[in-house]
Amino acid sequence: MSRLHNERHLVSRIGWLRAAVLGANDGIVSTASLIVGIAAASAKSGDILLAGVAGLVAGAMSMAAGEYVSVSSQADTEKADLSKEAEELKADPDAEHAELARLYLDRGLDEELASRVAEQLMARDALSAHAHDELGLSPGIKARPVQAALTSAGTFAVGAALPLLVAALTPVAFIVPAVAAASLFFLAALGAAGAGAGGAAIGKATARVTFWGAFAMGLTASVGALFGASI
Repeated sequence: MSRLHNERHLVSRIGWLRAAVLGANDGIVSTASLIVGIAAASAKSGDILLAGVAGLVAGAMSMAAGEYVSVSSQADTEKADLSKEAEELKADPDAEHAELARLYLDRGLDEELASRVAEQLMARDALSAHAHDELGLSPGIKARPVQAALTSAGTFAVGAALPLLVAALTPVAFIVPAVAAASLFFLAALGAAGAGAGGAAIGKATARVTFWGAFAMGLTASVGALFGASI
């Protein structure tokens, strides 16, 4: 006897997961790079922490605004496509039925079955059928601007707080190596967690995010040391 069961696919996580990983990664990298760069310029502890806090606030707001605008544009495009499809269904349902049947025919169904499937799906919800199979739109990956903005801002702030906390607890002379080492550890953990949640290869994701984090911090430390020495 067959048994029905619910399956939770990883693609349903793609919206919030992308925003969360991007926000946390940017928070760690940008704030750690800022702290390391300023510390390498021989700044005082208070100045380093002030810059870090400013970077956290500005970065979180920037991430929220950027994600909201970007995902809103995607949502607007989706709505425009759905509106156009609804008009086409109203104006010429027979042509839309033939179009949907042709999609199923191209995917391997015979002509009669493709036509019946298209007819039955359109009888139930024509717009949803065309949205899914013609436009590639799915509820699981629907654009959600507010969710993306809040997720990005929140995870950026959490990510940025980690190197900032390390800097606050470390003597000025050791801030650069301490923040760099701790941030690389945080990035590696983030890469592994993100890969695990998304079903990707953990080693590859961890190496990728750690490499670019180290590159960013190394570059800003060099700039900070160069300008600090010249001043």
